[in-house]
Amino acid sequence: MSDPLLAPARADSDAGPFVIAVSLDAHGVRDTAPHQHARGQLLGAHRGLLSVGTALGRWLVPATDAVWLPPHAPHSLRSHGAAFSGWSVYVAQADCAALPARPCAIRVSALLRAAIARAAAWPASLPLDEARERLARVLLDEIADCHAHSRAGERIGLPLPSDPRALRVAQALIDDPADPRGLADWAAYAHLSQRSLSRHFSAETGYSLLQWRQRARLMRALERLAAGEAVTTVALEMGYDSVSAFTAMFRRHLGAAPTHYLKPSPG
Repeated sequence: MSDPLLAPARADSDAGPFVIAVSLDAHGVRDTAPHQHARGQLLGAHRGLLSVGTALGRWLVPATDAVWLPPHAPHSLRSHGAAFSGWSVYVAQADCAALPARPCAIRVSALLRAAIARAAAWPASLPLDEARERLARVLLDEIADCHAHSRAGERIGLPLPSDPRALRVAQALIDDPADPRGLADWAAYAHLSQRSLSRHFSAETGYSLLQWRQRARLMRALERLAAGEAVTTVALEMGYDSVSAFTAMFRRHLGAAPTHYLKPSPG
């Protein structure tokens, strides 16, 4: 497991600056086990791809996006690719009242990205002067504004059903998104009727079982592409009949071909 970006004692304390930003570039995969801390956290990537797990589900985080975690929200993280390049902003619990109360993914604006880059250059051990405090307040306002203008359906998330029988199906598909079983087989696996299984997925995740599986496949494909695997290999092993069918699905959901989607964002 990887060392934390911020010492646990600092992440669990409101002492010091109310906003602490850190940035890291390192070789190898970054992998952190489920944990939580008293400060809220916004985390993202300079380039490449992160997957973030919470009690509500999983998000994939390309460089255009970030995930907000309110204070005490359990979460895990894994980077995908040969190197990690990412950042985190830790917000004192007392200053999180105007920020989202639940974990969520947001689109990162140019202003928010620039504010984070500036804050990451500040000495984390020193109190904020007046100019830095003003920018830190702008940073918090921009997190709230980006959340207000981010539509949940556009972020690459995989919400989990709460019913334990439906959750068993979801976990099996996370383990193997290419599993070709249909609704009848999955209903038998969960010891539910087809109607009940469909109802649980629709009500608890916002997606039908088949839509949910397609998102699971998309997320796994993105992870493998970020790790450097060939598009053809990923497409066929994810259960698609051809690369063109996979590319069409990719464009439909993400607006770009697989070879272009994971390119570093400008700035």
